[in-house]
Amino acid sequence: MKITVADVEYVARLARLALSKAETELFAGQMDAILGYVDKLNELDTADVRPTSHAVPMENAFREDAVNPSIGVEKALANAPDRVDSFYRVPKVIE
Repeated sequence: MKITVADVEYVARLARLALSKAETELFAGQMDAILGYVDKLNELDTADVRPTSHAVPMENAFREDAVNPSIGVEKALANAPDRVDSFYRVPKVIE
């Protein structure tokens, strides 16, 4: 696949980037080299390779969900600097 200067200019316009002529030509060459490498990788036969998301085997580290009793409003608000009934009172931040 050949990346042209027009392709780079189009992508730069979408990303709202202002590129110089030298940068556009540089990026066109670099992007073309990257896509050439990807094409080379696509030539490999990976039919017998299992897909992986990690380089080493991993197990789920999450604990089982368990229903526990709530601590209650009084304990939750025990250290509140300012409260109204069963709510925290916070300073007004919008005028």
